[in-house]
Order: sequence, then C-alpha cells, then structure tokens
Amino acid sequence: MDKISVIVSCYNEQESIPLFYQEIERVRKQDFPNEEFEYIFVNDGSKDDTLKEIKELHKKDDKVKFISFSRNFGKEAAMLAGLDKASGDYITLMDADLQDPPRLLKQMYDIIKNEDYDCVATRRVTRKGEPPIRSFFARLFYKLINKMSDIEMVDGARDYRLMKRQVANSIISMREYNRYSKGIFTFVGFKTKWLEYENVKRVAGETKWSFWKLVKYAIEGITAFSTVPLIMSSIIGLLFCLIAFLLILVIIFKTLVYGDPTSGWPSLVCIIFLVSGVQLFSLGIIGQYLSKTYLEVKHRPIYIIKETEKE
Repeated sequence: MDKISVIVSCYNEQESIPLFYQEIERVRKQDFPNEEFEYIFVNDGSKDDTLKEIKELHKKDDKVKFISFSRNFGKEAAMLAGLDKASGDYITLMDADLQDPPRLLKQMYDIIKNEDYDCVATRRVTRKGEPPIRSFFARLFYKLINKMSDIEMVDGARDYRLMKRQVANSIISMREYNRYSKGIFTFVGFKTKWLEYENVKRVAGETKWSFWKLVKYAIEGITAFSTVPLIMSSIIGLLFCLIAFLLILVIIFKTLVYGDPTSGWPSLVCIIFLVSGVQLFSLGIIGQYLSKTYLEVKHRPIYIIKETEKE
C-alpha cells in the first residue's frame, strides 16, 4: 500500500484550515480508496488560532500531524520541516488556502504510477485575480532569471507538486540556509511533468505575500542560482573606466591643440553622481552575496520546533 504525505504550510490560516481538510478528505475518500495518507501541517509562527485549528483536527483524526515553529521562519523553512517529517512513499506540498487544488492530486498520482516520471509539478497558465503590476513583474522576473541562471525556471510554477521519495530525499539533502525552493526543485533534476491549470482564488483569508516581500523573494532567487549580477557589476565598472580614460584623452587633446580650458561644473557634478551611483549599485550586489555567505557560515538552524503532536 502506497503512503502519501501531504505537507501543508500554514501562516495565519485559521479560516482556511477546516475548509482545506474537508476538501482533501473528500478527495482521499473518492480517489484514493487503497492508499494511506498522512497530513503534516506546519504552523509557521502564526499569530491567530491556526495552531488551535490544527490541534482540533489532530484530536479527531490521527492522520493529522503537525509541527509548530517557535516563530515565523518563512514558507521555505516550513516546507523543509514538512519534508523532514514526512514518511510517505510519495510527498506533496500544498497551501492551506486551496489555491493548490487537491482535485489534481489523483491525476498527478496516476502520472507518476503509470508514466516514467519522478515528479509532477503544477503551473498556472493564467494570473487571473492578481494585480496587473504584480503579474507584470512576475513575468519579468522569470525572463530575467532564465537569462541569468543555468537552470530553467518555469513561469507560473507553483510549489504544489507530487514527488517520489527519492526526489524528496535529494531536496532534504540540500541544507542551505538561504532557500529558494523553485530553484532547488529544478537543481536536483529528475524527470518532471508539468500540469497546467487556471489560477484559483483563495478560499478564505488574505495573501501574506506583499509586493515588497515578492521583490525580496525574487532577489533571493537570483542571488541563490546566478552569479551574473557580479559579472555585470564588473563589466559596468570596466566600461566606466574606459569611458573615463577616453574623456581624459579628449580633454588633454582639446587643451593642447585648441587651448580649451576644462569647464562645465554642472556636467561634472552629474557625472560624479552617476559614477557614484554605479559604484554603490555594484557594492550593493556584492553585499547581497556577502550577506548570503555570512548567513551560511554561521550554520544557524533553518527552523526551530516548539511543539509537535507527540508533545
């Protein structure tokens, strides 16, 4: 009998959890009569009654397990904690807000069992319901990172996927502190089939991803899987050195041949500001990589568990 582990990351999802449980149970009873399930809810330092709702589910259903963090460590840490705890032959990652439709799970399972795939991942083919500016920058991000990185990031990719135990073990083995799971999923390889579906609105609550959190997450992804920004800063620096050298030659030539004195203080100030801005931009890029190195070498735990269903 195959065992399927369902990992659900939760942050302030008290309204969504009962609805999610109801739907995933409906799918299990209808589509998986012969498979064993376990539900692993990871409470990522929620400030509402998320943990209380999870505990209520655990009391009435022993398939429900949970991990509660000592504080908010982020979704990346929550997914890793769930993978660490999962004992299934097949593991899936889902959100509690039902934007990852449980109804697709049967199709994903059939593909892995009957076709030569190690993982079935999902991607949204539409961004219906998202603010237009968020959709624009999301598409721009995928275009940029695919040009910068050696691995391909799929536009619209979700964390929602069903994978074999071997794939999950490979992901677990990557214990880097600065995690960008979409890149890690691609980095570990394995044969993956993409399942497309239209965007689904949240069943309850509000999104926890603000525009600036998404920008920060995008920077995390670029710095985690590409060193192109460092190369770009070096090229820009070299280019400005060449321009400065050429301008020096022009000034010397004009002074010696035409007796033209150097002038133009306003333009000089503008150039100084421009070059200083480029320097600070380049230092900022280097600082991003140094900060990642700094966090990695401290070897801090990726997450800290405060409570589980066994305690």
